Amino acid sequence: MPPEHPIPRLILASASPRRREMLQQTSLRFRVIPSHTEETRRREETAQTYVARIAAEKARAVAERQPGFWVLAADTIVVLEGQVFGKPTDLDNARQILTTLSGRPHQVMTAFVLLDTAGKTTAAEVVTSQVTFKELSASEVTAYLATGEPFDKAGAYAFQGKGRDLIAQVSGSHSNIIGLPLDEVTAALRAVGLLSA
Repeated sequence: MPPEHPIPRLILASASPRRREMLQQTSLRFRVIPSHTEETRRREETAQTYVARIAAEKARAVAERQPGFWVLAADTIVVLEGQVFGKPTDLDNARQILTTLSGRPHQVMTAFVLLDTAGKTTAAEVVTSQVTFKELSASEVTAYLATGEPFDKAGAYAFQGKGRDLIAQVSGSHSNIIGLPLDEVTAALRAVGLLSA
């Protein structure tokens, strides 16, 4: 009989299909368990502090339910001059976000946290990329909204989809903009022996 596959030692604490697809590029076997963490920014928090806290809370929420596993969690936000844009709440909010970002540079921040089998943090980092939108006409915004892409994406656009057509310039990690800074995450997984060097 063929040997049974070992149980994955890592849990990805995320409902994001993009994060799952990117982590699969590492060839590491893992389970997916969404955290269902509430994502509300506190009044005193900077954008960076906020995204780091949410990633940590996602990781801890799953680690508490699944002791004995490594847990990887991440959170992504779009930031324009200190204003944080998460996922749009509805069509009007998505239109407002895209119109606000039109023609302007903004930051995409993804925080990730890796917990060991005892729930101890072994890696925690916030990676920032810069994106500049083209000047968007009202009809271009409407056409993009009609694709349905914006509604589960931070900043109301999908860098890996038709949202790429809205962008004039990018600086930094492309995978970070999609939702998981793959180089940094891979380095963290290698450092603890979950991935071979």
